[in-house]
Amino acid sequence: MSLAAAVGTLAFASSPVFATTEAGDAVAGGRAAAGQNATAPTVQDVTAGEAYTKFIVDYKESAANATANGRANAWGKAAKEQGVAVKEVRTLATGGTLIEADRALSGQAAEDFMTEIAASGSVESVEPDARMTVALTPNDPRFGEQWDFTATNGMRIPGAWDVATGAGVTVAVIDTGITAHADLDANVLPGYDFVSDATAARDGNGRDANAQDQGDWYAAGECGQATAGNSSWHGTHVAGTIAAVTGNATGVAGVAPNAKVVPVRVLAKCGGSLSDIADAIIWSAGGTVAGIPANANPAKVINMSLGGSGACGSTYQAAIDSAVSRGTTVVVAAGNSNQDASGFRPANCGSVVSVAAGNPSGSLSYYSNFGATVDLTAPGGDTRVAGGGILSTINTGTTTPASAGYANYQGTSMAAPHVAGLAALMKSKTSSLTPAQVESTLKQGTRAMPGGCTTGCGTGLSDATKTMGLLGGTTPPPSGNLLLNPGFEEGAVSWTSDHADTFETGTNARTGTRFAGLNGWGQATSYKLDQAFAVPSAVSAASLSFYLKVQSDETTASSAYDTLKVQVISGGTTTTLATYSNLNESTGYVQKQLDLSAYKGQSVTVRFLGVEDSSLSTYFFLDDTAVSTS
Repeated sequence: MSLAAAVGTLAFASSPVFATTEAGDAVAGGRAAAGQNATAPTVQDVTAGEAYTKFIVDYKESAANATANGRANAWGKAAKEQGVAVKEVRTLATGGTLIEADRALSGQAAEDFMTEIAASGSVESVEPDARMTVALTPNDPRFGEQWDFTATNGMRIPGAWDVATGAGVTVAVIDTGITAHADLDANVLPGYDFVSDATAARDGNGRDANAQDQGDWYAAGECGQATAGNSSWHGTHVAGTIAAVTGNATGVAGVAPNAKVVPVRVLAKCGGSLSDIADAIIWSAGGTVAGIPANANPAKVINMSLGGSGACGSTYQAAIDSAVSRGTTVVVAAGNSNQDASGFRPANCGSVVSVAAGNPSGSLSYYSNFGATVDLTAPGGDTRVAGGGILSTINTGTTTPASAGYANYQGTSMAAPHVAGLAALMKSKTSSLTPAQVESTLKQGTRAMPGGCTTGCGTGLSDATKTMGLLGGTTPPPSGNLLLNPGFEEGAVSWTSDHADTFETGTNARTGTRFAGLNGWGQATSYKLDQAFAVPSAVSAASLSFYLKVQSDETTASSAYDTLKVQVISGGTTTTLATYSNLNESTGYVQKQLDLSAYKGQSVTVRFLGVEDSSLSTYFFLDDTAVSTS
């Protein structure tokens, strides 16, 4: 894969893009019935100049696909047309199958190969086993103050330590592995090396239980690069930001000084493969990977300071979904290309916390990606400014490991571990937080970008003291609306629904152009619309308000056939605060207000649950929601 364009930043670059054909054509009433249109197989585009020998195929569940010979039917014709011999390599933890051709395919040949596999009718998706690489020109190692922790435009870390220090929380760093460092070793647990290419791994074998970073250096002419590159020790730097030993009168502090790091090696010489990264994500969260011993220390937080251009892809998303389903928060770098992050993965994957980079002036760093996909911003540094980089642990070797040291780096790769460390503090304080609640609270715990941001920096600059205050710290509660995207003007952003057509645009909006619509089918349906948030403990009262419009074809004046329940989920208990129905039909929006004071100091999920019976439709319109405190 090509190296990242931003010189001097830390970035991992991969650039395949895929195109998806999706169902969703409108029908009468503005909704398309589930299953009305079939979804075509996803085929990911290739990158110009790149060649691939391996591809990831996600097969449909069928008796024919239950055997290797049956699965071979999907790629048999494609292999014959391209004149290659193909074999299965292994099944990924995502469920996808890695296949390998006996020679590399590039450009139109690779696209035709994947398209022909998709045309077999036996697969859900096909994508290249993309390779990701690191590009880095670090400054000379030196000691310096950590402005990112304490300065005016930093993240205000010390105040968060009054609430929690990360004890009991494990963070997986999916990266280049780790090197020995006296300022870090005490907080490092056994990890794993997922690099399956023995030559690239430089340790004489493929996957093994040793996550030691052997160096990702390369000589001139290798890895598609004209000039040589030194080893980055990137994983060691990231791990130090998260959990460097603190209070030991040596070196630097970590954001979560009592958390533990599990190093997971996926990147080595010339980078690492998507198939290895996907397995590493699932293993890190406690999932099963064939042939690999179970992770004895499943992570509550995963940090992935890697990414590149292209849409998320089914393999990445399946791995992330697996981790999140196990309660693991996945924090990722937004990317270093000074472009909209929507075009970069895994920042554009669902269910991740995407982090942009800020500089010492409190503005978006010059290299950082931006836009609606970004969730929040954290210090990423600017090494053009004296003392403006992010200081953390490294190794001093230019190629192979040497002695321990420190250096200032810059990049969204540096911003993400600040937020991963903060997520560890949050889980240490309130272990029951779900990934959605962690993300919601992280967003609420930001402040406006001190230097401004017009291109999209998420909800603002991460403020660790404010964030921990939302979980019961000493910081005064925030004023204003605790709900994000309250009027649905950003579509599904910050909300979770089990139906994509919940988020609508049109004249039925109370304000703006968008609203949420539940049910309206005239058949048995159920819609869920959720958002997680934390109610500050220091408030005297809290309330939920929203505007509701009900349109119904029901003719009864006494029976509630179709209902909308407003519920709060806290600590595994679901409480219904109010129920509305077809009996509440109205010509316009009516404001409703419900008391949430009983949930002070708790992380909760508010749910709008619409349930419709088997005939005569009722449509529940929602807009302009709010959770306010006093």
